[in-house]
Amino acid sequence: MMRTRFERQLEMLNAELIKMGALCEEAIALSIRALLENDESLLPKVFSIDSEIDQKERDIESLCIKLLLRQQPVARDLRLIFSALKMISDMERIGDQASDIAEISKYVGSNDTMSRIHIRDMAIATGKMVTESVESFVKKNLELAKSVMAYDDVVDDLFDQVKTELIQILSKDSSSGEMCLDLLMIAKYFERIGDHAVNIAEWVEYSLTGQRTDNEGEQGQPEVGG
Repeated sequence: MMRTRFERQLEMLNAELIKMGALCEEAIALSIRALLENDESLLPKVFSIDSEIDQKERDIESLCIKLLLRQQPVARDLRLIFSALKMISDMERIGDQASDIAEISKYVGSNDTMSRIHIRDMAIATGKMVTESVESFVKKNLELAKSVMAYDDVVDDLFDQVKTELIQILSKDSSSGEMCLDLLMIAKYFERIGDHAVNIAEWVEYSLTGQRTDNEGEQGQPEVGG
């Protein structure tokens, strides 16, 4: 009976993680639209979703603590709960960074500089990484999680391109300094969102296998229990 109740709570944990992931995806999508379409009407919605994400983190933390206290979980359960606690931390940061992008987009406004740099490609790439990292958790799909980790190289390369492009623009027009700095900050936030998506994928891997590949590709985090 206790185990049945525990299983139900694990299912609730899964459902809450999926909801939190969906909120992250929505926050990113809206911040990208606010930036690329110069639509300030979307900003309050991004900030509101960020607050929802913060609340979800608190709710899931509380649920994880209850799961740990109410019954001695087996190793597989421990891995899932431990991974969940790690994933929600990354999801919370993704919400913060989507909010930061939305905030800076107010100052970028409508300009032709964005059409000359790869920031749209960065936005699309990081959005894909977050979506697929959450999907790998939902579907317990290890290969998808590993593909998210590998795709981080694409985002890193795009970030390097954006930096190079902004330096070129700045060298030709010194008056564009503030604009270039804003766009560089936005690109940096997208890069960090990609890093957090990789972290989520790594914790999905750990929850499924008991092993976690770190960003340098080395094995870490030995299996909990037997």
